[in-house]
Amino acid sequence: MTAKYVILPCNGLDKEAGCLARELALKMAAATGSEIICPVLYQTAPSRYASLLREGSLVVIDGCATRCASRIAANNNLKIYRKITMTEEAKKRDYNPGPDWRVGAGAAAFVEDVWRSWQPVLREQEAGRAPGENAGLFAGPLEYAIHRHDKFIFRVPLEGFYFNENDCWVQVEGNRGRVGISDYLQQNLSDITFVTPPDPGTEVEQFGEMGTIESAKAVYELVSPVTGRVVAVNEAILEAPELINENPYEKGWIAELELTNFEADREFLLDGRRYMEVLKEKVADFNAGK
Repeated sequence: MTAKYVILPCNGLDKEAGCLARELALKMAAATGSEIICPVLYQTAPSRYASLLREGSLVVIDGCATRCASRIAANNNLKIYRKITMTEEAKKRDYNPGPDWRVGAGAAAFVEDVWRSWQPVLREQEAGRAPGENAGLFAGPLEYAIHRHDKFIFRVPLEGFYFNENDCWVQVEGNRGRVGISDYLQQNLSDITFVTPPDPGTEVEQFGEMGTIESAKAVYELVSPVTGRVVAVNEAILEAPELINENPYEKGWIAELELTNFEADREFLLDGRRYMEVLKEKVADFNAGK
């Protein structure tokens, strides 16, 4: 690999997951000639890394669900090119990071396997491709059906979208699918403050977990409407999660997948018109329970 990156790793060296993040950062830096940002130094002297961040693509490596490195990036309005979470990588490989700084016997092999699996994803940049480069595939602006209840207005796209009953959608073009949450769900969650999308390269099953959304009210686990491999995430929502509240179907999409079983998946999904009927029932039931 020839592309160079700017790597921001987790600083939680009191736990194995943080140590693994550091080891992956060192391996990536050595293999690509990239630079590592010290998270502690960055927070005290950010100007030290300003030129590096202007010139290179930022790869964030979180140790665990605390996402300290991602939060540093978000708090400083840094654009994330790719994000890796070591505990998520561990789940895929049945590796169990310990509770303290001691690194397990299989740590070196684990880090090597994580690095090997991420190389094809990172090569997208070397080939001149950027996350979400298929934006032109997905039609917009969209035509919506509208349901009004009291002061609330709920929108559902009429064409090209399929929904599960967990209020997540997929917009399909060829073998690609863009996924997100419905207008109904974003209004129920209220002000969205943080998004953890699935990592590029992740294999997702229909009705499996596809990241989380945090709001002032709750943490919501996204339920994938389709089966496939994540090929891109919407970087805009990492910097501005409120886009999901403002425009969940166009600007606030969450990830793009290469679909692997859509014909079978579609049997368990609702088109826009059928989902609108489900939405009306949910709104009525919610208000009846007040």
